[in-house]
Amino acid sequence: METYTLEETTEPIEGVNLATMSSGERMSIQYFTIEPGAEVPMHEHHHEQAGYIIEGELTFVLEDGAEITVDEGESYVLDGDEPHAAVNQGDESVVGIDVFSPPRPNPDWAE
Repeated sequence: METYTLEETTEPIEGVNLATMSSGERMSIQYFTIEPGAEVPMHEHHHEQAGYIIEGELTFVLEDGAEITVDEGESYVLDGDEPHAAVNQGDESVVGIDVFSPPRPNPDWAE
């Protein structure tokens, strides 16, 4: 068994902060904060993504333009290869946790 501490947070896009909490052979856990008005651009990845919103509310925009808002205390699952964007349309920061399988060390949209 290994234990981890929260790694240094990076800001790949203005207002979007990420930190890998832990990573194994089959999954990784990422902590994130998204400031009001900040947006993760449309992207897709082969990883299945499950998440939980600790604070705030996060709106996912799907490829067909549908918007799904996930509130504080709710969770979500995105299939691998499902195009999506995420935007904080609220007045407070969004804080959450994502689990990726297989592990995802760095998102493509952060490059």
